Amino acid sequence: MSDYRFLFDLDATITKEEILPVIARHIPEIDMAERMRDLTEKTMAGEIPFEESFKKRVGILSQVPVSRVRDIISAVPLHEKLVDFIRENRERCYVVTGNIDVWIEDLMASIGMQGHVFCSHAILKGDYLDGFSEIIDKGKVIQSIPKPFVAVGDGNNDAQMIGAADIGIGFGAVRPIAPAVLQNATHAAYSEEKLCQFLRQLL
Repeated sequence: MSDYRFLFDLDATITKEEILPVIARHIPEIDMAERMRDLTEKTMAGEIPFEESFKKRVGILSQVPVSRVRDIISAVPLHEKLVDFIRENRERCYVVTGNIDVWIEDLMASIGMQGHVFCSHAILKGDYLDGFSEIIDKGKVIQSIPKPFVAVGDGNNDAQMIGAADIGIGFGAVRPIAPAVLQNATHAAYSEEKLCQFLRQLL
């Protein structure tokens, strides 16, 4: 058995859709789905800095109760074969995501990643967001992960994590892999089946 640790992006890697646009789409009274989709696409392509875009996108959704967002996220489809791999190898797997702790807590519990998540942290006022205590910097997170490790992701903000990995995998099953990721990756996978097949060879 190898001693690799496995780091996974969440949106469009573990999930089959980007989470923030899904939230916007399910809340028609906000009428911001198109703006959210545009911001997300530009962020993943590297056209807008992640932190700037993240604040704008979360600002759009800050009027939505956290409890409602959790319910919406619980219905987001997952790459189930990848989730099986994560559950089976829990002690070696970590989720590294810019998403917010209070939004994804239930989802992380459902895939067995409690205590194995690096994410942004919100300040709450009742059942609503009231700011952040931390917006994750994936570049800093990887400094705390002992090598060797494998990293999997698709968006521009995953590029540094993938470049630092011993094996960096761009995953393009949901959306085009960001150019910066492809430049830093050692491998690319375009289907869940191929990704999981490769990951199991690394165990």
